[in-house]
Formats: sequence, C-alpha cells, structure tokens
Amino acid sequence: KLVHGGLRYLEQGELGLVFESVSERRVLGTVAPHLVTPRTFLFPVYAESRVGLWTLDAGMWLYDALSLFRSPRMHRTLGVAGVAAEEPALRREGLRGAPVYYDCATDDARLTLENAIDAAAHGTVVRTHSRVTGFVHDAAGRMRGVRLRSTLGTGGGGVAEGAAAPSAPEEVVEARVVINATGPWTDRVRGLDAPGGPMLRPTRGVHLVVDAARLGPHHALIAFHPDDGRVLFVIPWGAQTYVGTTDTDDAGDPSEVRATAADVAYLLAAANHYYPDARLGPDDVLSTWAGLRPLLAGDGTASSVSREHTVTVAPDGLVTIAGGKLTTYRRMAREVVDRAVGLLHAAGDARPLRAPPTERLPLPGGAAWPQEGLAAVVAATRAAGGPTMDDATASLFASTYGTRAPSVAARMAADPGAAARLAPDRPERVAQVDVAVTEELALRVADVLVRRTQVYYRASDQGLSAAPRVAARMAGLLGWDAARVDAEIAHYAAEVARSRLWRES
Repeated sequence: KLVHGGLRYLEQGELGLVFESVSERRVLGTVAPHLVTPRTFLFPVYAESRVGLWTLDAGMWLYDALSLFRSPRMHRTLGVAGVAAEEPALRREGLRGAPVYYDCATDDARLTLENAIDAAAHGTVVRTHSRVTGFVHDAAGRMRGVRLRSTLGTGGGGVAEGAAAPSAPEEVVEARVVINATGPWTDRVRGLDAPGGPMLRPTRGVHLVVDAARLGPHHALIAFHPDDGRVLFVIPWGAQTYVGTTDTDDAGDPSEVRATAADVAYLLAAANHYYPDARLGPDDVLSTWAGLRPLLAGDGTASSVSREHTVTVAPDGLVTIAGGKLTTYRRMAREVVDRAVGLLHAAGDARPLRAPPTERLPLPGGAAWPQEGLAAVVAATRAAGGPTMDDATASLFASTYGTRAPSVAARMAADPGAAARLAPDRPERVAQVDVAVTEELALRVADVLVRRTQVYYRASDQGLSAAPRVAARMAGLLGWDAARVDAEIAHYAAEVARSRLWRES
C-alpha cells in the first residue's frame, strides 16, 4: 500500500528503478491526489545497524536527487533527542539517530479500481470474476483470442474464488492482440499457450493489522528486522497500524496464499523489538493479508530479486508482461500497449493511434481537483451528506472517492437506509454498497467489504456482522435470490476464516 521509490533498492544499486519509481510517485500524486498521499518515514539507526547514520544520510541525499528534489519535502536527520521527541515509543537502546524522509501511501485496491473504471469510461469491456481457460488461434497459428468462463456460475450459489464455474458456458473473446498481464498467474497463463520455463519467482508478502491504541507510531517506520536484517515497515493507518512485509519464496496457488503462524510471529517480533512497550501478541492481530509478488526469476535471496519488469512476445503473438511493482504500473502499461500497437502495425493495421497523456489525465476521483486540496473535498462531502453525515465519514469518503465523494454522500441524504453504518465501529455506510454495485463493478459481498471498502481489514470482526446487510442490499440491486444471498454470506465468512488460519497452525 505504498507508492514509493524504494529506498532499499539504492542499497542494491538499482538506481534506474529508483529514478523511475520516484518519477512515477510524483505523477500518481498528480492524477490521483486522493489516493496517493505523502507520508513521513523515519529510519532509525542503531549501534548494530548494518548502515551507519551518515551513510544513510548520504543515501537520503541521493534519493532526493533522483527525485530531482521534487519529493513532498526534503529529508532531515534527527539526533537521539529529536527521535525521542518525535517518536517517544521507539526503542532507545543503542539509538544513534534517524533520517526522516517522505514517500507516499495509497489504497492499492482503489488505485487499481479507478484505472478499471476509467478504462470502462473510455470503451473498455471489463469482465471481473472470469477465468481464461484457453486460447484461440487462426489457421496460421497466430493467436486470435481467448476462451473464458465466469467463476460465478449461472445459478444462485456461486463458487470458490478463482475456480471456473462448471455451470457457466465457455465464451470466446476474439482479439488481434492478446496481452497476458496476470501478475503471479503469469506462468500458468503462459502454460495454457505453450510449454516453457518459468518467468517468475513468486514470493509471499504478508502484513498484519493491529489497533493503533496498541501500536500507534507518529511516523511510518522503516527498519531492519532484528533477526535477518530484511527491511520492513510499521505504517500508521488511521485507527489501525499495519506491519509488513515478509518475503518468502512461495510456488503455491496465488488464490490460496495466506499468512502463516511463522509469518505473524516474524512481524510481531520486529514490532516488539522497535516498540518494546507495545508487547504485542497474537491476540492483538485484527487481520492479515497476503499476496504473491510476481518477481522475475533470479538468483539470490527472495528480498534481493529485482523488481524490474520485462515484456516478451511469443512466436504465436502472445504478449506477456511480467515482474514490476505497483508504483511503476503506469509506465509498465504504456510499454506493453506500445508493444501491442507495434504488432498491430506490423500486421498491416495502418490506422494512426495517439498515445494518451496518462501522466496528466486524472483518474476519476482526481478530476477537477480543487486548488485547496483534500480539505475542500471533505467540506463539500460534509455538506452533501445531510444530517447523518459526520466528519469521520466525510473524510473517509473524500480520501476514498476524491471528487466523486459528494455524489456518494448525496445518496445518504436521499435515502435513510443508505446512511446506515456497515459496522458499528467503522465510518463506512450502506451508500458505499450502492456505489460499488452501480458504478464500481462489484458482484460479490467480498468485492464490497475487501476491495471497495476496507471493512475486512479494519472492523473489529472483519465485517462478519456487516456481510448479511451488504448481501441484502446487493440482492435488491442485482436480483439475487435467497440461495445466492446465503451463498455470498458463506463465501465471505470463508474468506475471513482463511485469513485467520494462521491461528491454527
């Protein structure tokens, strides 16, 4: 959930990747100012640290220089007393000081979603919950489309996430160019086309969430793990704090990746090392999330594998993009689309195509962004929400929907049912369910609670009590029968249970 240059990549000598990343950080802060927001990071240096304070300070100057000195603010270096004043709960033993620098945080799910919404507004047909089952070739063996099947089925029950529904008919989508941009599924999709060696070395990244009352740093912390020296983060997240990440080789099914007990113990050990008074234990963990990084295959430790990307074209024309990182997604997309356009031109399509200025075009929530910034959006949202709107919900809506937020708030004012809270300890409202379905492609309860909102991560019960209300609201919008409502609630409960399996191992 960071849009950052990747300070640790400096240590690995990947200056080009850092330069590209900090450049994109600035672009994304411009096109999605509601989702990509500056955050202060504190990097403490101790007597046992493998990097000294002055070496790290020199690295910070290089980091600022690679951003062409356009970071949200220039870094500064604190002495021991300065660190104690700004981060009083941080461990003092052996402390030498700490640089404070600036990167950006984001809501990764919503950043992805806004790209999909914008694509749909420009004519793209977006098919969620669909699985590619094979490819289509012409008589000359050139790729001409894909076969796919819905994972939701045609009945009311739905199926497990990631599996094709037996009752769903197979469809053929024809195309002159097919791009495989499937992240950790890259090699599996390539295997549907032709056998070949792996392009990826997937590694598992795990985060855990705790209540900020138990661990509430003033700055985001970047530090070395006390056991193996890996870089990890402790990030303030409103009423919560999250800790991550791990970096473990994992060749399993990306649909089934989850935190393990060892992952959680590893992260808790780091948090307790740097914040000894927190004394966090397994019972303090509200939620976890895990994913597989689609890293390019390479030697060395999992943490040292490059975050660069590559674009390849198979003999039959399948274009594959693999590797990369969230921060550079826009440049990666531009590169792979340029390659696809080149294939079209080589095949005789002479139509002129204009490259869109995506470095300037705002995403939907960033359109017409006021000069006064987020505060103006919060005020407009507060005014549009009627008597049931409060400051917490107005701020949440503004930072979630950007300039779309007042229209979401207006749903609350127009419909008392839309003003109800999804969870008693959270500011999310039922109006967000309506928006998720009617404007944001949501088809499942999990879509709403995990990806369109963050109730799954932040509510004290991970949204289990909210699921029936969400399912009932979605049923009215999507025409679900009672069986589908029950299946959706059960599916969401299974998602929550899977995220808690680490407690049983």
